[in-house]
Amino acid sequence: MKSEPHVFSIDDLKRLGRSAWDGVRNYQARNFMQEMRVSDRVLFYHSSTDPKGVVGLARVVTEAYPDPTQFDPKSDHFDKASRRETPRWSVVDVEFVEKFVAAVTLDEMKHDPGLSGMLVTRKGMRLSVQPVEAAHAKHILKRAGAKARWG
Repeated sequence: MKSEPHVFSIDDLKRLGRSAWDGVRNYQARNFMQEMRVSDRVLFYHSSTDPKGVVGLARVVTEAYPDPTQFDPKSDHFDKASRRETPRWSVVDVEFVEKFVAAVTLDEMKHDPGLSGMLVTRKGMRLSVQPVEAAHAKHILKRAGAKARWG
């Protein structure tokens, strides 16, 4: 899951402990999020910063449910075409697990043969939510010196 740190960072999640992952407005990213299950691990990725990269680990604590911001005209994520009977957008709640001592940067990931084929390393792959193969996730946790384990 990718977030811009000035909008919502790993430090914000650590401070809150738990938060809804709202504001996803891409159908493919939404579909990936709807496939998430309670206890799934999440690599927390900071985008639109220097350097970009995986900065920590979170865990899914709810199944997908309608994103309340789509119905709020005061929200930046308001969708006037979405209806409560047929919501377009979903959220899951995630909880903080661990912040890495140092990010595993996008540049490092692109040059690491152990992460070959990982979606985030592909040119033009900008989805805010995307699946990660277990082998790739374990490799990133090892590179980060993470205390937590995948799965």
